[in-house]
Amino acid sequence: MARHGNGTTGKRFIAWAAVMGVVSGAVFLGVAELVALIVARTASPILAVGAFVIDIVPQPVKEFAIATFGESDKVVLLASLGLAVVIASALGGVLQLVRPPLGVAIVLLAGALATAATVTRAGGSPLGFLPPVVGAVASAILLVILARRLRGWRDGGGAGAQRSTAASGVDRRQFFVIAAISSAAAVAVGIGARVTSAATASLEAVRDALQLPTPNSTVTIPQGAELDVEGVSPLFTPNADFYRVDTALTVPEVDPDTWRLVIDGMVDERVELSFQDLIDMGVDEYVITLTCVSNEVGGGLVGNATWLGVPIRDVLAMAGVQDGADMVLSTSVDGYTASTPLEAVTDEGRDAILAIAMNGEPLPLEHGFPVRMVVPGLYGYVSATKWVTELKVTTFADDEAYWTPRGYAAEAPIKFSSRVDTPKAGTPVAAGTVPIAGMAWAQTVGIDRVEVSIDDGDWQQATLSTAVNDDSWVQWYLEWQAEPGTHYIAVRAVNKAGETQIEERAPIAPDGSAGWHRPLITVTG
Repeated sequence: MARHGNGTTGKRFIAWAAVMGVVSGAVFLGVAELVALIVARTASPILAVGAFVIDIVPQPVKEFAIATFGESDKVVLLASLGLAVVIASALGGVLQLVRPPLGVAIVLLAGALATAATVTRAGGSPLGFLPPVVGAVASAILLVILARRLRGWRDGGGAGAQRSTAASGVDRRQFFVIAAISSAAAVAVGIGARVTSAATASLEAVRDALQLPTPNSTVTIPQGAELDVEGVSPLFTPNADFYRVDTALTVPEVDPDTWRLVIDGMVDERVELSFQDLIDMGVDEYVITLTCVSNEVGGGLVGNATWLGVPIRDVLAMAGVQDGADMVLSTSVDGYTASTPLEAVTDEGRDAILAIAMNGEPLPLEHGFPVRMVVPGLYGYVSATKWVTELKVTTFADDEAYWTPRGYAAEAPIKFSSRVDTPKAGTPVAAGTVPIAGMAWAQTVGIDRVEVSIDDGDWQQATLSTAVNDDSWVQWYLEWQAEPGTHYIAVRAVNKAGETQIEERAPIAPDGSAGWHRPLITVTG
């Protein structure tokens, strides 16, 4: 290839080629968002690819992301995808300048991949292929036009050039004008379409206006259910602080007026319920603690709330469960599935519910509005399906849920546990009387007692709060005469079945972490 100008000039055009590629990439996304707004709001390429990444990411990477970024893991994913788009677009621009049509090939390949991710997405629109296709075509056309102008600018100013300096100047001006208009339009259209989509589809007003029914029964909170100890978690976790771990890259927005729950599979009769049908069955109040399988020993992916809901067993009874079934495969509006043992949702002694409210208000959008499952005693990934739309009565032999092929157990009863909330590792405390306090949970069985050991010394029995029920966690505390130095505080629980929490550590996969929480505390003189 002929050399165009000196090294500095060559690098300048490579830099402008990279900018050209980024602009064409922005046009891809902007046009795709606009088309998605018109024909298929769930067909945003960046969101479809992000959902695909969530689906294929290996289990260790998932756990690392949750442990490192917490509820911000999806923000980090989107930011990473955005960075990848910028890098790939810049590379495409450079290739289109120096090795055409490789840049266009990269754009079309990106369009094909985005289209595949979109059309294979659960619950996708029949027109879901249009946004990435139209976006890719618009991006490719722009890339060709800009590359032609940039090449004319470069060639007109290079040694031995056949074109005039005047022609080169025209190409340069046109390059900047087209690039500037395209980038501004892409940003305006893309952001405008996304904001418009969010604004017009928002259900916050609908949720806020929803009148909750009066429950047939309520839970009485006993005296002494909450201890007055600074630093310990509250009995009821505020909705804003309740952990959220799911596979939804963006929060699904489901209108209660159009929501439907289908019960099918191994049943005598297929049943379809509206939101009003569910309400008309009558709701009751429950207090249930939920735990995520991704919760590390001593972690915060556990929370307690009051719920309004309808027993799942009553809904299944309407359809008539057939003999031989042993599992309910629940499906979310976004295609997520969970495998729940049939006995866990039909047992008269277990309060497995379809919940419509959380802590006295309609479910928050991010926690499953308008309806989600809540099943005490099972980790969320096999029971707590949000935005639930289908209950399929089936068998573990015939059906597999989302996380099972990704390294997790098909059945996952919660391992009872305890943790130290205060004092915290890394936060020194003064010598003297120091309250040690925390939480313990053993859903469906209940906590009998909690014991604490200082520096591997004798186990001391802590004071427990009064349990609301066996499905709710309890607080505990112990006064400690702390002396200067560093000290290990170990805590273990004993459930009402007489079982002692095991000391040996177990990883999160395949069925939940285990082991004593044992933080190192610094005491100052």
